[in-house]
Amino acid sequence: MGVMLEQGKKAKKAAEQISQLSTEEKNNLLYAMGEQFEKDTQDILKENEKDLLAGEKNGLSAALLDRLRLSPERINNMADGFRQVASLEDPIGEEIESWDRPNGLYIQSIRVPLGVAGIIYEARPNVTADAAGLCIKTGNAAFLRGSSSAYHSNKAVVASIHKVLRSQNVTTEAVQLAEDTSREAASEMFTMNEYLDVLIPRGGAGLIQAVVKNSSVPVLETGVGNCHVYIDETADKEMGISIAVNAKTQRPSVCNAAETIIVNKKWAEENGKELIEALFNKGVEIRGDAFIQRLHPNVQEASKEDWQEEYLDLIAAVKSVENTNEAIDHIKQFGTGHSEAIITETEKNKNLFLSQIDAAALYHNASTRFTDGDEFGFGAEIGISTQKLHARGPMGLKALTSSKYIISGNGQIKE
Repeated sequence: MGVMLEQGKKAKKAAEQISQLSTEEKNNLLYAMGEQFEKDTQDILKENEKDLLAGEKNGLSAALLDRLRLSPERINNMADGFRQVASLEDPIGEEIESWDRPNGLYIQSIRVPLGVAGIIYEARPNVTADAAGLCIKTGNAAFLRGSSSAYHSNKAVVASIHKVLRSQNVTTEAVQLAEDTSREAASEMFTMNEYLDVLIPRGGAGLIQAVVKNSSVPVLETGVGNCHVYIDETADKEMGISIAVNAKTQRPSVCNAAETIIVNKKWAEENGKELIEALFNKGVEIRGDAFIQRLHPNVQEASKEDWQEEYLDLIAAVKSVENTNEAIDHIKQFGTGHSEAIITETEKNKNLFLSQIDAAALYHNASTRFTDGDEFGFGAEIGISTQKLHARGPMGLKALTSSKYIISGNGQIKE
């Protein structure tokens, strides 16, 4: 048996133990992990620095380096994530629904763990902590395959988690980091149906599609984020500019950052130049259509590829439209079903946008940057799903559960 299969087998066995932990025991683990992270901050940062230096040497993009980089603040946020997950209601054992049948049978549907969650992800050591915390709270084992670019960081994060598991007599195999970071090892996970109950990819479009197309293990698909902010004719000027700039620049390397800003031409005639200058002041390169180019000499010409690009960088495509219907048509053609926003003071246009756009998260007068497990009150997230089955949007605790029926009788037999 290969290394990956051996680890998967151990994860399956560990899932049995962790699924039997009480809510109190799971919460104690999570609170202790938060404390241990704070103690291990310098050790984690030291290992993260190794990955950053290697990443710079190997030519990682600025966006990937930003995702990879840890800081005392980010580690503190990871520690807080454990505590937040601990403070949330435990979904395991929750009654979803129940009813009586005419023959006297009583039927309940209750939440149960999925089992072993395999997570494949790129350059995001915070995912290691988030996934571990959510899996522990839901009684699942976590089998984590991070990228080679974050190898030292992920090992340090898992080492901190393992200290707590050992101290509370829980098998460390409940949270495992794949020892092999090669593409072949990732591909091996695609067919580990005997040991993995679900596979969750987090990364670029190439990784996600490779998992979706080749995995025989059920997949929870996390989505690419070609997100849009549409500024309608009646949008408040300051609000429109503020939200567009925030959605693009607050952290451009993440999937809920806006990539295309769509502006109504009437609004743009009065306010477009100010919007463009606000983006320029944040270091954004702008690629616009002919109308947008006329507003400012430093706007570059947009190609068709720009409308479908997930830049993950300080680059924005800016599109002008005549009305809300034209904005909706553009998003339907180029959107990825992640997060879309409309800035408007018109109820009719708001309702039209929200009813016609099909995406995991839709915003009215707010930034797309809020599509996040923490912002939704989930404590952390296992990813943001753009599929429609099982889970959609930020995936918190309930996304890592399934259900089973319990049927109680008093001797009933089928006639």
